[in-house]
Amino acid sequence: MLSRRFHAPLAALVAVSAARFLLASPLQAIPDPANADELTGGATTVWADGKNAFSFPATNLSDEERTRFAIGNSFFKRNWVQAPASTKVRDGLGPHFISRSCGGCHVLDGRGAPPEIKGGKNAQPTEMLIRLSVPGSAHPHDGVLPEPTYGDQFNNAAVEGVKPEGQVRIRTTPVRGRFADGTPYVLQQPHYSLTDLGYGPLAAGVMLSPRVAPQLMGIGLIEAIPETEVLANAQAQAAQPGAIKGQVNRVWDAPSQQMVLGRFGWKANTGSIAHQSAGAFRGDIGITSPWAAQEACTPAQPDCLAAGHGGHGDAFEIDQKTLEDVVFYQAVLAPVARRKPADPQVLRGQALFAQAQCVSCHRPSYTTAEPALAKLLPQVSSPMLVGQTIWPYTDLLLHDMGPALADGRPDFAASGSQWKTPPLWGVGLIKQVNGHQRLLHDGRANGVLEAVLWHGGEADAAKNSVRKLSKRDRAALVAFVESL
Repeated sequence: MLSRRFHAPLAALVAVSAARFLLASPLQAIPDPANADELTGGATTVWADGKNAFSFPATNLSDEERTRFAIGNSFFKRNWVQAPASTKVRDGLGPHFISRSCGGCHVLDGRGAPPEIKGGKNAQPTEMLIRLSVPGSAHPHDGVLPEPTYGDQFNNAAVEGVKPEGQVRIRTTPVRGRFADGTPYVLQQPHYSLTDLGYGPLAAGVMLSPRVAPQLMGIGLIEAIPETEVLANAQAQAAQPGAIKGQVNRVWDAPSQQMVLGRFGWKANTGSIAHQSAGAFRGDIGITSPWAAQEACTPAQPDCLAAGHGGHGDAFEIDQKTLEDVVFYQAVLAPVARRKPADPQVLRGQALFAQAQCVSCHRPSYTTAEPALAKLLPQVSSPMLVGQTIWPYTDLLLHDMGPALADGRPDFAASGSQWKTPPLWGVGLIKQVNGHQRLLHDGRANGVLEAVLWHGGEADAAKNSVRKLSKRDRAALVAFVESL
């Protein structure tokens, strides 16, 4: 149990020493669940809960790295403003955007949610975006063929003098079912449409894909999982009987100028935190950078093309060093220690998690190595992330999750029904940090059990195993996942 848990200011957080860990193979349960350590991120782990649980730096950082963390935090959470403005380092918002800051989507470094629907109407999303593309052959560096008028992302806000691209409308229909013991459940199937279009109709065959912002704790450690381990996950699954056959995604990485293993994004469609950050600055806030230099305006959007540029004449609206500080900030956000790992209910849930073969995709543990990009850009990561035994519970592979979850939109090698296995660490703290429990790529699931019930395709057998559990065992399974 977390006998060392405390609620202290950042300066009081102490470094922790590495301990003994168990490493499970991709297709095996943890041999001795009682020994699964609470240190989810090795020596980087923090003990925390409450609203700021996802916002602490790795505990083993140097003083210099903590200073960089604070600088990156400032640029991650402060709002950008429309150009021209007196604040040179923070102007250039838009022309189209979803949010005014990184922290506006990743609130408190946590998970976004779809907007609430009241009276049949929803507010416009700020923590969720809509990806766009059309059928056809994409450029190898893009992964998708953008919609010709609105590009590869739909933005529902704009600066003064520029039209928003339109409005996102969401409605839901109920999906009813029962557990094997007769207990009924109701899921809500979301449906998305785009209205009040600012630049004319969408192209025929346009594909829409909603994506909520994931929580950020531990992503630098995810980046440090050796590629050989991810490939080994795919090879092990291919060699085993059954439906689970995960695949890697190969994607273009702008900072390193090469095709790399996809690790981030709901379809593993981004290969590094640096690329993900530059893309989000450009797509979500409208801020150009050395790794995403052009505003996201299409030729069909003349007011967007004519809008003012930030940075007071500089080539980019965020400079290389500042962007690297923001990337570093995200890379060293620490994973939170497990809660009550030795609790009997949690241990029962862990056994059920293994029994249902959830560990086939949610591989528990890895030992980190130096990220590939760190060799080219050492300033975007920390050597303190290397050599840590971590417990993220993901295989980083794409899996066909069935028609109910399919968005029908391919992205690089990912098909329209494939999704990357998301890490499970920190899931139990989302409600404390963000005030909700919305899970899956579009936040449709209200909590762990609903997320399981949406599983299909390769995960259909695991879902059916959970549907057969008693109420007591379902509660135990949820308790285990929420302890991670």
